[in-house]
Amino acid sequence: MSMVDSFEKIPVKIFSTLGEGSRFIGKEIATLIKEKSAKGEKAVLGLATGSSPKSLYAELVRLHREEGLSFKNVVTFNLDEYYPLDNDALQSYNRFMKEQLFNKVDIDPKNCHIPNGEWKKEDIKKHCLEYEKMIEDAGGIDLQILGIGNNGHIGFNEPGSSLFSKTRLIPLDNSTRIANSGDFQNISKVPRLAITMGISTILKAKRIVLMAWGQLKAPVIQKAVEGNVTEQIPASLLQQHNDCMFVTDEMAASDLTRFKSPWLTGETEWTPAIIRKAVVNMALKLGKPILSLTNSDYNDNGLSDLLVEKGDAYEINLQVFYVLRDSISGWPGGKPADTNPARPERSTPFPKRSLIFSPHPDDDIISMGGTFMRLHDQGHDVHVAYQTSGNIAVTDEFVTRFLDFAVGFEVLAGIDSQKSSQILQEATQFLKKKKASEIDTAEIRQIKGLIRRCEAKATCRYVGLEDNNIHFMNLPFYETGTIEKKPMGEADVLQTMELLRELKPQQIFAAGDLADPHGTHKVCLDIIFESMRRLKAAGDSWLKDCWLWLYKGAWQEWDISEIEMAIPMSPDQVMKKRFGIFIHQSQKDMVPFQGSDSREFWQRAEDRNANTAGLYAQLGLTKYAGIEAFVRWHY
Repeated sequence: MSMVDSFEKIPVKIFSTLGEGSRFIGKEIATLIKEKSAKGEKAVLGLATGSSPKSLYAELVRLHREEGLSFKNVVTFNLDEYYPLDNDALQSYNRFMKEQLFNKVDIDPKNCHIPNGEWKKEDIKKHCLEYEKMIEDAGGIDLQILGIGNNGHIGFNEPGSSLFSKTRLIPLDNSTRIANSGDFQNISKVPRLAITMGISTILKAKRIVLMAWGQLKAPVIQKAVEGNVTEQIPASLLQQHNDCMFVTDEMAASDLTRFKSPWLTGETEWTPAIIRKAVVNMALKLGKPILSLTNSDYNDNGLSDLLVEKGDAYEINLQVFYVLRDSISGWPGGKPADTNPARPERSTPFPKRSLIFSPHPDDDIISMGGTFMRLHDQGHDVHVAYQTSGNIAVTDEFVTRFLDFAVGFEVLAGIDSQKSSQILQEATQFLKKKKASEIDTAEIRQIKGLIRRCEAKATCRYVGLEDNNIHFMNLPFYETGTIEKKPMGEADVLQTMELLRELKPQQIFAAGDLADPHGTHKVCLDIIFESMRRLKAAGDSWLKDCWLWLYKGAWQEWDISEIEMAIPMSPDQVMKKRFGIFIHQSQKDMVPFQGSDSREFWQRAEDRNANTAGLYAQLGLTKYAGIEAFVRWHY
């Protein structure tokens, strides 16, 4: 038994990407199907829905099409379904399973079982008992696939669900409804109930594999794997199963002790990054400034090996303190004529051409608004590239308000508004009759995109940019009209390469926040990485003088031990950033796609920036009103 096993009560298999993890699970499923087929038996699968299994289902479809994997001997039982909800609604798990898997493989539709959101309420108990009986009659579930909610739910078994619960109708926790509100555009439209397999039903499966991808899942994975068994974290109940495995990517596993505090799980190579992480974490845990840490603190917190290797605590403290101190800079584009090599950015060339990539039309001001303004004020040639239209995040109500204004303006100006009135009438009629299963017309999507484009332009003008420095890319992968986006495509990469070659920036800022619940940030970042990889391979010489800085978005911030450039803000700069965020009126008050955080974006940004500043102060550095944080990407 390794020291890792003493912390982790469920085996965890970790992959560098969700794609690799999905291929591993796909192979496990394929092996089961083939083994059962060879015996003339049915393979009974328990299946999950949501964002986590999408890449798994894509892999199963690939195995079917390219490697001949047959699903003729497969019987499936899905975990859950919203209630009430039409089976053909865009958000229905019945529809999800057909689109993601069932319609793309040779499975017999009669072998596919999913709770039905159209069941009559008075008959649900009877149907739930029948669902349990069907699983039993099929011989039980051979392999149950699970995802995990941010609050630890599995299926829709919310915190507090009994260990002995079976398939039933259950009220959804408000945090779950908020987290899933993106699929419905507005939280008021998210069903308050769901039908779900119970904890007892899940634990009866012969084997269980739970998958988790991304930084947002890291805290709950740690609690489920390393914490106590409790019904308040339903996934922790899986510790009681004798054949359960968690499959994660590195980000979802990042809060496990083997990554968070690797020095506690075995011998450690004390690199500067590991030393910084260990010392910073210890100082924050003890509530001490770094320079006040003692030899006893190191010994008492599992860092005696570091003392043995590096010597006295005070020397280690100074090493880490200086790194943190030198990360703070009021010059995000580099300070002119500065000879200090420890500064995060180069002093030359000055001024620089800086390119800010913004996945949505407000990520620039939300995530790095203070830095954005400082770059411009310090004389740099700042460009902003809005990678997507962001049209999905505009509510239907805002469209009618926008069109009402446009028609009223034309009347006020004495312009013939017949065409505008017709557009308003058609849009209003469509939106009134719009069903849950319908996507917006192309015209309405264009209107929503125009709304966000106008807001983005107004923000850039507020900062001081000229219109020629504003670039609307409208990358094709985003333009589906639905929450579900296409993968990165060749057109996305070529368009990005063209812009980079046109501008030849010396400095790029891009969103490294992969906690975006709908994946747009990750696709946008992958497009940038692929574009720069190709440009480097093609020998574009300007790349040698170009640095790429990653910021995080509206959902999280860099860990204090990772930050390489910290841009401080005064109280006045914090307020100026807030007013810039306010310009995005379509995203104000009720945020359409806020994920599991109910705060408005300006509140998230200010709290996050203030928290980063507070952590620096707690570690013994100067206290600022806010700090925006960046990590450099080396390509």
